[in-house]
Amino acid sequence: MTSAWSRRTFLAASAALTAAGTALTPPASAVPSSTSPAADPYAALRTTWSALILGEGFSPTAEPFKSRLADLGTKARNLLEAMAPVDGSLWPDDVFADPDPDTDAESYGFSGRMADSFTRLSTMAQAYRQQGTGLTGDTALRDAVLTGLEHLGSQVYHDGQTRYGNWYSWQIGAPQALLDVCVLMYDAIAPERLARYCAAVDHFVPDSAVASYTGTSTGANRVDLCRVLALRGVVGGTAAKIALARDALSPVFPLVTKGDGLYADGSFIQHTTVPYTGSYGSVMLGGLGMLFALLKGSAWEVTDPKRQVVFDAVENAWAPFLFNGLAMDAVAGRAISRGESDDHRRGHPILASIVLLGQGASAAENTRWRSLVKGWAQRDYYSPPLSNPSLGLTALARVKNVLDDPSLTPVPEPDGHRLFPDMARSTHRRPGWAASLSMADRRITYYETGNGENLRGWHTGSGMLSWWGDTFANGQYSDAFWPTVDPYRLPGTTASRKVLANGAGGDWGASLPDVNWVGGVTDRKRAAVGQYLKGLSSTLTAKKSWFFLDDTVVCLGAGVQSRDGATVETTVDNRNLGPVGNAPFTVDGSAKPLTVPWSATLTGASWAHLAGHGGYVFPGGATVKALRENRTGRWRDINTGGSTDPVSRKYLTLWFDHGKDPSNAAYAYQLLPGASEQRTAARAADAGWSRVLANTADQQGVAVPSLGLTAVNFWFGGRVGPLVADAPCSVMVTEHADGTATVCVSDPMRMRTSLTLTWDRAVASVVSKPATVASATTGAALRLVFGDLSGTRGATQTIKVRLS
Repeated sequence: MTSAWSRRTFLAASAALTAAGTALTPPASAVPSSTSPAADPYAALRTTWSALILGEGFSPTAEPFKSRLADLGTKARNLLEAMAPVDGSLWPDDVFADPDPDTDAESYGFSGRMADSFTRLSTMAQAYRQQGTGLTGDTALRDAVLTGLEHLGSQVYHDGQTRYGNWYSWQIGAPQALLDVCVLMYDAIAPERLARYCAAVDHFVPDSAVASYTGTSTGANRVDLCRVLALRGVVGGTAAKIALARDALSPVFPLVTKGDGLYADGSFIQHTTVPYTGSYGSVMLGGLGMLFALLKGSAWEVTDPKRQVVFDAVENAWAPFLFNGLAMDAVAGRAISRGESDDHRRGHPILASIVLLGQGASAAENTRWRSLVKGWAQRDYYSPPLSNPSLGLTALARVKNVLDDPSLTPVPEPDGHRLFPDMARSTHRRPGWAASLSMADRRITYYETGNGENLRGWHTGSGMLSWWGDTFANGQYSDAFWPTVDPYRLPGTTASRKVLANGAGGDWGASLPDVNWVGGVTDRKRAAVGQYLKGLSSTLTAKKSWFFLDDTVVCLGAGVQSRDGATVETTVDNRNLGPVGNAPFTVDGSAKPLTVPWSATLTGASWAHLAGHGGYVFPGGATVKALRENRTGRWRDINTGGSTDPVSRKYLTLWFDHGKDPSNAAYAYQLLPGASEQRTAARAADAGWSRVLANTADQQGVAVPSLGLTAVNFWFGGRVGPLVADAPCSVMVTEHADGTATVCVSDPMRMRTSLTLTWDRAVASVVSKPATVASATTGAALRLVFGDLSGTRGATQTIKVRLS
């Protein structure tokens, strides 16, 4: 091992590069390339990509850009001063030489640091090219970047190297950063060196990387690989590489029915079993936007008409999971365990990507999306996008451009429900609040762990019900929730207290519950959703139902049983109260202590209210437990790459204790987000507002007369109130004031080849029905006979009738 270079030695060696004949020039922002973009299509593409990396349309002397550019300069200067090339590393804290190269966790770390070394060089190159960094055109910085490229190119990233650790580092992480630097510093890099860097990329990312749409070459990963190939073509002046990148995007566009990609119902899956709209989906959206913009107007423009699927997905797939600027954790997978990136910080890049993608969409789509983005960004009071320190300059510029556009009218949050059967998720929006639900079945994993991340996300798919207010509680899951919450008491879940090991169930979404009945029905305004729950690494089983209504979610559970030798609990809610945690908590009109810790068993409770959050109603009274506590954790507890600094937050938790090894336990409650104490008490006192028609392991159903609504989840066929089904299904009937009714039916199990449903209500005629209805008989009752529903993928079948 050689000794670290001194600062003087390092600069002398960098200067030697210049003496050796490397063409060094000031930044392209100050001196144009010697090759005219009009005469050289690759030069034009380099110019476009530089703009996509560096941003455009903003003043470097105006805030927030002035401060952000200064921060970039500070970061680059620190990297410059710390750089000390030796065998095995470019920075002392970023050693990439693996003494025992393989694919274990240790090797993952070494390969990750190799990729990070290139990312650091990219940061330095950006500071060199950007105005206002204090290092614009700085020759020492330029020489250091060139030296760094040569060091990494000779030490580790070359065409004679065998990869170790994480494939991603070699095929995506490192080459993306390397090629970005090559574009930004193109005129300063000798052609011979560019050729060697391109050869290294060809070695690790050959054309065969996109030959088959399988394995690690699908969805967001495929888009990332295409970015590498396209930029390799741009830097090396290879038309065939750019054409390959363009053509290899096409498999990403069509809707899929299994595996990774976008589904017709708006689902997005990555890693085969993981809902990932807000993480890998964000990467895919951003990557497509950049590639569409790069190639637009060139000989390689993306013209595949199937790209419209991606445009349609902006509102069908991404928008439902964006709320006031945040991207819901239900579709973020392992990313929830990364302390540097909360739900708001994950949402903001999606907003910027939508703006960029809009430049390649129709004028109507572009205007509508910009109006959506303006609404989301303006409403994000908790973490305004323009104050997001992790949002890149280019994204920052796009969002600010939208916010400053007086021609745009912000689009408000819509009302309504979206059900995503293909990824076992749903979202619900009402005036004043929004919610999301996470479940698991034989196609969708309980949770994903991997790379040492999300080690305790075990129960996130066990019916976790998350919710936010319009102008309150938007930091509920952003404010150190994941390292401090009790992972056995996630809101809405039913879970065994059986102790689980970190990463229980296996990496990459390996564990799937052996259940079929997960899903429900929706009329796009309200919904009935159910989950046949089998616990992770547990004997726990339960039937859980949620009825998403106008101002409440009615939650039912039945058939709760386990033989783990451990207590089973259903968590009504677990609210993060922040560092102070003094929100008043009232039960049946009695204020409970603000002291911490405090706990109580609430016997015969009719209702409870947490100030600043909402209310909870227990029909007929219930025995629930309550706890106000301070919880301390570390991000390192749930992510091996996380901070070891302790963080503390106070919580108010409310749960049903089903006891040790329960048999056929049950629960019922209403969640009223944002409700006042008075409204909560009034709902509890109004016993006739809703009726629980059934709450057993066979059926669960409710009726709300004021809404004209009857909804039942039939785990097995039978009669519940006026509804009779001869097989498992989900049903919701709504009578309207105009004398019509809507009947919504689905086959969540995806197994019904026939189904007969009877509604004991006089019906005059059928106004409309889908092709799945083989016959419909009206009169004193409505009798619907369905044909094969197994191919409907759990989608809602809607029948409209006129009442007698």
